[in-house]
Amino acid sequence: MSYRVIQWATGNLGRLAIEGILAHPELELAGVWVHSASKDGRDAGEICGIEPTGVRATRDIDSLLALDADCVLYSPLLANPSEVVRILEAGVNVVTPMGWFFPPQSPGTARIEEACRESGVTLHGTGIHPGGITELFPLMISALSHNIRHVRAEEFSDIRTYQAEAVVREVMLFGKPPEEASRSPMLKLLGDGFNQSIDMVAEAIGFRLDKQKRTHHEMALATADIETPVGALAAGTVAAQRFRWQGLVDGEPVISVGVNWLMGEEHLEPAWNFGPRRERFEIAIDGDPPVEVVFHGLHPEGPGGDLSRNKGIMATAMHCVNAVPNVCRAEPGIKTYLDLPMVAGHAAPRS
Repeated sequence: MSYRVIQWATGNLGRLAIEGILAHPELELAGVWVHSASKDGRDAGEICGIEPTGVRATRDIDSLLALDADCVLYSPLLANPSEVVRILEAGVNVVTPMGWFFPPQSPGTARIEEACRESGVTLHGTGIHPGGITELFPLMISALSHNIRHVRAEEFSDIRTYQAEAVVREVMLFGKPPEEASRSPMLKLLGDGFNQSIDMVAEAIGFRLDKQKRTHHEMALATADIETPVGALAAGTVAAQRFRWQGLVDGEPVISVGVNWLMGEEHLEPAWNFGPRRERFEIAIDGDPPVEVVFHGLHPEGPGGDLSRNKGIMATAMHCVNAVPNVCRAEPGIKTYLDLPMVAGHAAPRS
């Protein structure tokens, strides 16, 4: 049988997810929700730049939830918990990269869990970072060690390939004076997801974490004006940042999650660079034996590459798409990587 899927939102991730749904042998595209009036009524294929699908996008939530779909792949720009509850109450499973990776106990979590159980459906939060890189894959390779002392998951990215000027300048605070950037909201915004990653790894491995986690933020400044796809960064402003979140046991870090974002490698003080491994994701287990895995291929080719098909966004979308069958078959409730069977991709069709 095929599982009928509604794609919720058609940004960069949503468009790639539609391609993945159409290519998956167990899935069928049932509907598409869009935010803008300019996309309302258009064929999903036209929105994605592919062949027509026969499925027209709509902003009418009631009509979508009446389609007898099995799952919604929920990926708007910002998550709306009330909207998620409405989908679940309609009896539709949800897969999303927007959070709920390993949610802490809270009234919001309890409401979602209640909606799942009352309607007999499942919600699963997945993705790459946070997600697979910070949760699933560290736990997978940890099986090769014992006496585990520290787990690290870290991103190294050229942020010039992230061409969202408002986000880069006004949320991530690149191009701002260091005094302003020191008050970055990213520790909190990203911390919501990464702290769930830390808690999941601790739960699975058996670390009893201290109540408080440790956070760290470093900056490198431009020594000259730097031209970027989101405009010039003036000398003396922030041109690279490092963020880190750590779970502690007796005040000592046992799980570390980090991001290293550079606007290129020139004109930085301190003179940070990516090193010989270049852009990548790293996972390291300090145990017996120690194990390290480096992921390449999840970054665009550079600022001049085809950013409409960002490989990291594509990987995030496919991690969601490939999870749909397992989520549809799961018991009701919020289900994490610790609850579901292994998710795998599928073979290309043979001519």
